[in-house]
Amino acid sequence: MIKLANTKTTFDRAVIVPGLSFIIGICLLSVLFPNPTEAVLNRVKEFIFVNLNWIYVWSVTIFVIFLIYLMFSKYGDIKLGANDSIPEYSFFSWISMLFAAGMGIGLMYFEVAEPMSHYATDAFDANLYVNKAKNAQLYTFFHWGIHAWAVYGLVGLSLAYFTFRYRLPLSLRSCLYPLLKDKINSNWGTAIDVFALCSTFFGITTTLGFGVIQINTGLKTLGILPETSFVYQIGIVTVLVMLAIFSATSGLDKGIKILSNINIGAAVVLLLFVLAFGPTVYLIGSFTEGLGNYINNFFNITFNTHVYDQATLPWFYNWSILYWAWWISWAPFVGLFIARISKGRTIKSFISAVLIVPTLFNFIWMSIFGNSAIWTDFNVAEGALSRLVNNPDALMFAFLEYLPLSTISSTLVICIVIIFFMTSADSGILVLDSIATKNSSKSPVWQKVFWGVLLAVLALMLLNAGGLKALQTMTLITALPFSVIMLLFVISLVKALAIDYKYYQRSFSVSTVPWSGEFWKTRLSQMVSKKTRRSVEDYINVTVKEAFSDLQKEFALNRIKVKISSGTDPVSLEIEIEHNIINNFKYGIRCQEKLVSEFLMEDKNLPDIHEKTAYYPKSYFGDTREGYDVQYFTKNELISDVLKHYERFFAIISEEANEMFITSNANINKHGA
Repeated sequence: MIKLANTKTTFDRAVIVPGLSFIIGICLLSVLFPNPTEAVLNRVKEFIFVNLNWIYVWSVTIFVIFLIYLMFSKYGDIKLGANDSIPEYSFFSWISMLFAAGMGIGLMYFEVAEPMSHYATDAFDANLYVNKAKNAQLYTFFHWGIHAWAVYGLVGLSLAYFTFRYRLPLSLRSCLYPLLKDKINSNWGTAIDVFALCSTFFGITTTLGFGVIQINTGLKTLGILPETSFVYQIGIVTVLVMLAIFSATSGLDKGIKILSNINIGAAVVLLLFVLAFGPTVYLIGSFTEGLGNYINNFFNITFNTHVYDQATLPWFYNWSILYWAWWISWAPFVGLFIARISKGRTIKSFISAVLIVPTLFNFIWMSIFGNSAIWTDFNVAEGALSRLVNNPDALMFAFLEYLPLSTISSTLVICIVIIFFMTSADSGILVLDSIATKNSSKSPVWQKVFWGVLLAVLALMLLNAGGLKALQTMTLITALPFSVIMLLFVISLVKALAIDYKYYQRSFSVSTVPWSGEFWKTRLSQMVSKKTRRSVEDYINVTVKEAFSDLQKEFALNRIKVKISSGTDPVSLEIEIEHNIINNFKYGIRCQEKLVSEFLMEDKNLPDIHEKTAYYPKSYFGDTREGYDVQYFTKNELISDVLKHYERFFAIISEEANEMFITSNANINKHGA
């Protein structure tokens, strides 16, 4: 802990001092010397985009292929957390939050601007409307589709997996644990966190800056503000950041969750409005054809470096490579936020949702707005919208003027941008504080206020001095080293998942003795008799207790301390062998309820069952593997069952490869009695 102005803080000095120094230093350079700074950074960016663009192409391609492989692999059912964990948020709230953080303002800023820019460019079939329109849609899909979400998905998956499965801090350094082991707590790990802090801050600052400009332009279009000036932008930023700080201090369940749900609903209303009052039949047909065009050209555009078509190279650098760099630079922020809200989901459900749901929504969104604008420009506006491609702040509002109720729709756009601004800002505040504190569970409120004020002040300074573009360029440059770090995440995940799968699939020794036939009559009687809660509880309190007590005495004779714990809701009994370095060995049995099929209740040749709820004693383990029904086990068979799991436990902890899973408290049992 360190002290700032006699106030306690959870900031980590090793991260916050170099991180803030670099952030403030770059921002001051961009403010005091905007043109020289932008010129230098542009030369660096141009060198990277021209000579090292293949790194971005291969990186993003590997991310896509790797995530699709994981989704269909044997690792897909592994949970982001303990085996018995469940998702903390509903599917709709989860998707809304990751969508608001992942695309947000950018989706509103480029929904018309990007398709129109591709349509107006001379790079692709400049003289043919059909080819221009198709290419505009194809490359918009390409830039906002699976490739973009694969970048976010990889970082989010890595963070969620190592945080909730391995009980490591929610930090980028944790994603390299299989490669660095305890070195993640050394200078290497600190450097990664400093990088994440700077990259996240730069990305949020530039996006919020562009969002303020669009809000100011929209308010001017509606006649609410007389002009787009810095004075009004100060007021906009002040009000919105104050609301964002309030939302961030309210927590995920109140602020961001509620705002994200509202915004998705508002976005759908706007979407349906344009679909209804725009060229509806054309939009539905163009979306269908565009989706097929994207699927047919998926691999071609994925690997296309335009090396054989020199005329399109400038476009390639300024769009595709810029987008890959932009998504990668935003990945620390979005990945950290996605991971934070994804505990309890399986790898398969996580990847399928992150890749498919937002991608499909983006395709529908971009098709309806982009194709409406292109159709309007060609058939109604006579090229007026094409002439505004260099003014994306006003393009959306200019397009809406060609539809009925333009004032209402423009107002709705501004409201959506405002809420996206707030969700980006408040989720950014939470992520920045998480990085700077090494994921401290409790941070003082003033720290969130500090990040909000710093974002607002620096964004306004950059807006006033014209330094936003320089900072954006800096953000794009940071994407190159982070793309290499993300490739290391892939290697770490492969290594960890292989160990994970082997660990939980580990079978018992061949010496394990199954049921004997000695007590077959008793066992048959148990099978055909109804199990009430009372009978199961009696089984636990008598048979299981006797078995565990006998084991405790025998372990004591071998100088091994064993603790027996009991629980009441549900009734449970647990035997535990404590260790200092590795996980404790735990074997427990609890009263479990299940629903009985109505067909069984009606079958006259089955035991007499009148209630839909039945009970049985179920085993559970310290590493949260799935347990099983032990209702027919005798005392000696229970003892044998505990010992076979203890034998498995010993076999696992003796292997070095399982080190990540046997570290003390790595898999804390949630059933604890």
